[in-house]
Amino acid sequence: MSLQLWSLFSAHPAKLINLLALLFACPGGWLLHSTRRREQQARASLAAQAGRANTDNQVHLASIATLRMNRFFYAFGFACLGLALLVSWISTRV
Repeated sequence: MSLQLWSLFSAHPAKLINLLALLFACPGGWLLHSTRRREQQARASLAAQAGRANTDNQVHLASIATLRMNRFFYAFGFACLGLALLVSWISTRV
């Protein structure tokens, strides 16, 4: 069985490289999506809390650690997508 898979990959190396690109792209896209969704939920929660308090003086700021974590997740997600694009581009050259 493994010999058949190896012969399939050796016959079509571009497909194997595209599979590698897909393995980079899917987690990167999921990370970007989940980070954005978590930010939107946090903003909606803060808006609901501010609406119940009925005070304009309350300013809710996200903690610095959360902002740094979101920035890291965005950078890592875009890096994964960029790497996937590069690997996919390389597969067209093979």
